[in-house]
Amino acid sequence: MKAYLDIETSFDGAITVVGLYAADRGLIQLVGTKISDVTVWQALEGVDTVCTYNGSRFDLPVIRRRLGLDLRATLQSHDLMYTCWRHRLFGGLKRVEEQLSIPRRSKGVDGIEAMRLWSRYEDGGDEEALQVLLTYNGEDVLNLPVLEARLVELESTYARRD
Repeated sequence: MKAYLDIETSFDGAITVVGLYAADRGLIQLVGTKISDVTVWQALEGVDTVCTYNGSRFDLPVIRRRLGLDLRATLQSHDLMYTCWRHRLFGGLKRVEEQLSIPRRSKGVDGIEAMRLWSRYEDGGDEEALQVLLTYNGEDVLNLPVLEARLVELESTYARRD
């Protein structure tokens, strides 16, 4: 079974949100102190492939460094960024979504803003900032299967041309 994964981090590199989506369990978001090696493994139970965007260079190494979990040692990893590159779709996830007309509600939020939102929540108890952060992370995760489907469509279009 495949799961889609995206993390958010703080300015000091701590993992603040782990977002995970799989068809059989829906969206799971682990936040702050709820994030541990055990809770991430539990969320991934039954998964054999983890799908990310730039996860092989960011998400998975951060999870390994911060939680001691080497997900690549036990799960297959599919980083959609490299598939995008094969189709000349470059940039971060939001930029690629724009190029493929994949809608997003949380406009104007990026990785730096996600760190600011976490700081507002952690330092000042700003629950609204946390909700914006969770919405942003949720969209990142839930747009991954949409992106993957668009890439499959592109691949089939190119295959028909050959």
